[in-house]
Amino acid sequence: MNKAVRLLRDEHRSITAVLNGLRHLAHQSLDPAVRPRFEVFRAMLHYVDAFPERLHHPKEDGELFARIAARAPDALPLVDRLRAEHAEGAGRIRKLARLLAEFEVSWPRGARAFASAVEDYCAFHWNHMQAEERELLPLAERCLSPEDWRAIETAFSGNDDPIADLREKDFSELFTRIVTLAPEPVGLGARWRAPASR
Repeated sequence: MNKAVRLLRDEHRSITAVLNGLRHLAHQSLDPAVRPRFEVFRAMLHYVDAFPERLHHPKEDGELFARIAARAPDALPLVDRLRAEHAEGAGRIRKLARLLAEFEVSWPRGARAFASAVEDYCAFHWNHMQAEERELLPLAERCLSPEDWRAIETAFSGNDDPIADLREKDFSELFTRIVTLAPEPVGLGARWRAPASR
């Protein structure tokens, strides 16, 4: 496996870890006796918005997808579908953020709508990543040149990030914050407990 493919798969694993944690905690939040720590949800949604939606996907669109489309025109339907899913994902994040804000204000009401939207988003994103890994990357490995792979590797290495001065360390710090705040088994934070009074 070349380094660029490894970088892509590693990023997918990081995204999956956060999505699994988000899904688990959204399910926990269905218990009306336990008030969630909403800052954990906000940190997770920020990660999913800032990393995949604003950094990872634009690099896939601009480097990987564009190069595959140029080298393998028969792959255009797959590339177009994956690009459309990138655009759709951004709208889904906005919906999650809105439902989280409503949930926080009206807790314990809103838990079911938020958890359902989290399930939908996670399924959507996992299906998208599987299509990239099972369909797109094998095609890329067959059709892209060593020069293409070097350019893709450079784009995903994190050395230069044109998006709002974000750097890889910012995402490492955000991921660490999520792990520190989230309760077991997602992270190391304290368990969510019932409030003293409602």
